[in-house]
Amino acid sequence: MEILNTAAALQAYTEKARRNGQRVGLVPTMGALHEGHLQLVRAAAQECEVVIVSIFVNPTQFNNPDDFRLYPRLPEADAALLAPAGCTALFLPSVEEMYPQPTVLRFDFGALERVMEGEHRPGHFNGVATVVSKLFHLSRPHRAYFGQKDLQQVAIVRQLVADLSFDLSLIAFPTVREADGLAMSSRNRRLSAEARAVAPQLYQALQLAEQLVQARQRSPLEVQEAVEDYLRAEAAITLEYFAVANAHTLQPLTEWQPGQPVALCLAAHLGGVRLIDNIVVQ
Repeated sequence: MEILNTAAALQAYTEKARRNGQRVGLVPTMGALHEGHLQLVRAAAQECEVVIVSIFVNPTQFNNPDDFRLYPRLPEADAALLAPAGCTALFLPSVEEMYPQPTVLRFDFGALERVMEGEHRPGHFNGVATVVSKLFHLSRPHRAYFGQKDLQQVAIVRQLVADLSFDLSLIAFPTVREADGLAMSSRNRRLSAEARAVAPQLYQALQLAEQLVQARQRSPLEVQEAVEDYLRAEAAITLEYFAVANAHTLQPLTEWQPGQPVALCLAAHLGGVRLIDNIVVQ
């Protein structure tokens, strides 16, 4: 596995692969890798001869300076996990390498970014779109791999690919969970033992919502209220939002739409750590 630290090195690496007729897969990450990331890498390795994993804690997508400062950074441990999973090149740039000058371009994804994460983290998706665009331009992948845990991010990137005509296939993989249901996340490392013991209740709340949606005996608003009541019973959890939305547009539902999948999405704080999760009900 090669380690690349500069944009020029990444471009040279992928250009050579393309000249040799090799398929290039990209797995963008912010590091502190877990099994969810590694499943994406293994999938890429099955479909592509060249697999690039980027590790970059992107400052432009954090609207909370403390969250950026405390985000786990484990490059050596991450590198040790990647080669056995099939990664052929690790792109590990500095902030200065990715942003040699301040970015003034601004993305606007319309209604898609005015709900859930976009509503509660202003500027977040502009930062995501900026860094993902840079990675796509530098690596020119045939396929790019993302996890469904970040459901709204996948929708944003899908819109980015369509609007800017990136010549690649976007592959989304289901959320990978711990044995007790907690969605795997790099932020889980920051949970105290007490918070970790409570955290599975987030998935349990989503399962409750899933059952109510499948029954269709309560309105979307009543499902939302039931989940909010369930989570309010646990003092350690501070719910930021719970949304019942159209799974394609991510716009909130006021009534059930026959034949349309439903996205159940939440964000909550436990012991100073912000976690997100979702379920899509077909």
